[in-house]
Amino acid sequence: MNLDLHPAPPASALRKLALGTWRAPRDPTAYASLDVRMEAALEFMATHRTRTGRRLTVTHLVAKAAADALRRYPEANVVLRGQRPWLREDVGVCVLVVQPASGASRVDLTTATVHRADQKSLEALADAMESRVSRVRAREDVEIERGKRRSSLLPGWLMGPALRLLSFVWYGLNVDLRRVGMPFDPFGSVAVTNLGSLGLERGFVAMVPYTRVPLLLAPGLVRDVPVVEDGALVPGKAMTLTCTWDSRLIDVDLAARVLRHIGGALEDPRGWDAPGDEAR
Repeated sequence: MNLDLHPAPPASALRKLALGTWRAPRDPTAYASLDVRMEAALEFMATHRTRTGRRLTVTHLVAKAAADALRRYPEANVVLRGQRPWLREDVGVCVLVVQPASGASRVDLTTATVHRADQKSLEALADAMESRVSRVRAREDVEIERGKRRSSLLPGWLMGPALRLLSFVWYGLNVDLRRVGMPFDPFGSVAVTNLGSLGLERGFVAMVPYTRVPLLLAPGLVRDVPVVEDGALVPGKAMTLTCTWDSRLIDVDLAARVLRHIGGALEDPRGWDAPGDEAR
């Protein structure tokens, strides 16, 4: 078995309508954004580095907040199989990784996923993520590199059908393909891509149908903004966090609750500072 799953509760009338209206993951994409005050998060990251000597990034904070949000709202931790949503047991956080050019290899974009992310402290999640990202960036992840080599052999016209077939086997049939050299659940429950690292203030990320990931988060560049405090205009720091979701599986109210939870965690990150604290 590839994933540990159990049936979701019966769909509401609205959810049945959504499932009947849209047929392909590219159709039901919905977007939202939230402006987040970042002074507390920046201070938290700086204090953590001074105290421990270990670096935290905005990506780490967003990934941790997202994992906690999916634990708090498990109905958002969902995957579509056929025309029916199934709830995931595992909370996997996937981050997009840029692989620099190396030898004959060109610049590439791939993923690094940490499973059971909701069960890890912020520091443990950051360590696990950095370990995965380092291996992927250095092209040392055997399964990912093998999959890329295989895909490079396919002609362009066959890539779409091959990805759809792979997605169907992974998720539709729920088959664990590690025995044939494919990674286990490589895309997780939620994907995070830091657009701020590219110098972008905001962006709305496209869904990738074959991954079956219904929730994508894109933190933007932390920027200087004017804010009003105690009736006075003062300089502040803010970040736009954008969210893309599959509205067949996640309605706007649930997406808003997840996004507000993440924003609230970033604006008040003190609950992550306790050693061994596994939940916010």
